[in-house]
This record gives sequence, C-alpha cells and structure tokens, in this order.
Amino acid sequence: MTVADPIADMLTRIRNAIGRLHPEVEMPSSKLREAIARILKEEGYIEDYRVEEGDSYPLLRIRLKYLEEGTRLRRPAIQGLRRVSRPSRRLYVGADEIPNTHSGLGISILSTSQGIMTGREARQRRIGGELLCEIW
Repeated sequence: MTVADPIADMLTRIRNAIGRLHPEVEMPSSKLREAIARILKEEGYIEDYRVEEGDSYPLLRIRLKYLEEGTRLRRPAIQGLRRVSRPSRRLYVGADEIPNTHSGLGISILSTSQGIMTGREARQRRIGGELLCEIW
C-alpha cells in the first residue's frame, strides 16, 4: 500500500478513530510516523504507541486517550488535527515564525535539521524547519 502523503494519512486515521471513539488505531509504520507518535505521547495526546510485526510490513498501533466527563461521556484528548505543509505546498518557517497553535493550547510539529520536534522545542533551540502539522 503506497500513500502519497503518509502524515495526512496518519492524521486522518487518528481523526476517524476518535470520531468513532475507538480505543486504538493502526497504520503502516515508518520512522516519521513513529517520531510523531512519540511526540503525541510525550505531550499527553495519546496513551501509548507500539510497533508490531505485520504480515508484510511493520504496524504502528496507537492507543488513543480519552478524558472522562461524568459517568458516560468520553472526550478525546485530541480535539483537532491539521496538516499544514503538504507535498503540493511545503511550508517552511524560521524559529521566529513558528506559530502558537490555538493560543498556546495546542502543539505544532516540525521537521528540522535536528529531527522531528514540537514548535516549542524548536523555538527554544532557535531552529526552524518544515511545519508538518498542528494538534490541539
């Protein structure tokens, strides 16, 4: 299975799973997807993730996080996801141009020369990069 934009595919799978209140979502694994999952876990947006051996390729399995409200209502920790830079239109930002996602209540994920990191970390290190996506 070849996907033109693996990041958009990952975000769409997560968005669809949250919409149906699924406990987990799985997708083909890659180093980029694992790095994004690591950031989502560190920032508290997902419970956990793991890489498993699949039939023909490794699978990335993400356990989604829900916040309890009352007795039966579950609210996902991820309220929204947005792909910013796309294959058809790349968006690069300098360290001073990294946006505050949802007035600082969300995170932006960048691909920099020093790896995949949050916008906050890139700002602290004073490096820019490609603005991959925003999560809130």
